[in-house]
Amino acid sequence: MSIFEEVESEVRSYCRSFPVVFDTAEGSHLYTKDGKDYLDFFDGAGALNYGHNNPYLMDRAVEYIRRKGITHALDMSTTAKEAFLETFRSEILAPRGMDHKVMFCGSTGTNAVEAALKLARKATGRDTVFAFSGAFHGMSLGSLAVTSGNDSRRSLKGSLNSVVFMPFPYGFNKTFDTIAYIKNVLDDDHSGVDKPAAIILETVQAEGGVIVAEAEWLLALRALCDEYGILLICDEIQVGCGRTGTFFSFERAGIIPDMITLSKSISGAGFPMSLLLMHPSLDVFTPGEHNGTFRGNQLAFITGKAALEFAKNTNLFAEVKRKEEIVRTFLENEILPLDPRLSIRGIGLIWGIEFREIDIRLSKTAQVRCFENNLVIERAGREDSVLKLMPALTIPDADLKRGLEIVKEATIFALHSAG
Repeated sequence: MSIFEEVESEVRSYCRSFPVVFDTAEGSHLYTKDGKDYLDFFDGAGALNYGHNNPYLMDRAVEYIRRKGITHALDMSTTAKEAFLETFRSEILAPRGMDHKVMFCGSTGTNAVEAALKLARKATGRDTVFAFSGAFHGMSLGSLAVTSGNDSRRSLKGSLNSVVFMPFPYGFNKTFDTIAYIKNVLDDDHSGVDKPAAIILETVQAEGGVIVAEAEWLLALRALCDEYGILLICDEIQVGCGRTGTFFSFERAGIIPDMITLSKSISGAGFPMSLLLMHPSLDVFTPGEHNGTFRGNQLAFITGKAALEFAKNTNLFAEVKRKEEIVRTFLENEILPLDPRLSIRGIGLIWGIEFREIDIRLSKTAQVRCFENNLVIERAGREDSVLKLMPALTIPDADLKRGLEIVKEATIFALHSAG
């Protein structure tokens, strides 16, 4: 029995899908302690958009440590935070006409969601929140309340209150007017549903199975929130920071949410950091009303600033759109013809292959086969029936194409195993 089985809790999960011991990493490659090379299409669940140990980012982190830069400061003012905020404002907020205030939350994405929900309720005086079927927003109590999956909710099902789930435009709901339905609930004085403080959504439901909301639908949702005086919270934790080809995933619709949560790749290098962006009128927390010991990760400020510079200097988001066409073309020409019951969905560099219409178990078969061929890849969606492709935004074309070929071979293997 390994030290992990002897000492570590049974709650561990990803290591069960990838049963090796990793040691080093570079770019889109992970190396085990015995030197085996794995191509990474998992990307730290979206925390490594700029690749493993990106030298532009890590050189600045090392320089900061060597000069004895402060590593912990709670929410005190530091030169590292100052430089990050100045760069974030000049490179992200100002060009988009946004004057949002920035709140540094506890170090994980779920804490940013907790802060957003708490702030929405305080700012409006209302308790109810609308979320969507297929949503994933985190595993702490408030975030879990707006997460729809039964497996995630099971341990705290009796404690998840004041949230109403609305249909997301997917499956049957794709042809159903979900916006009209929400309006009907709000207008009906016998719907049994209180007007919400906020509506929270991911414009691309990543853990939900890579479900991409259409720009027109997002525009209609923004208009609905404006009409009814409801705050719109956009969760950019997994699909922000350039994943869809623009820094924010909602940019394709030309909307601006009232609040935005960011984490995962906002530090650029895998260092924990999470942000809540809010319209200035919503900046109503009193000092310390939402706090945490690690809400100011100084190394994350250093690499986060470097990440924004790197993206600008390399024209990274345009590169994402170019690579999107490589993935889209491959999936359409090489994967869909394998079986008419397969389907694909995606945008930018997040894509899913749906096996549900054939056999939900095939996504696991394909994932295991990929790992046998040295590709790390995860699953998502209803009953984990979607093979989720999420490589680094910096992945070289050769690695991207090699990974796609591995996915194709694994899909063929899975289909043959099903007879």
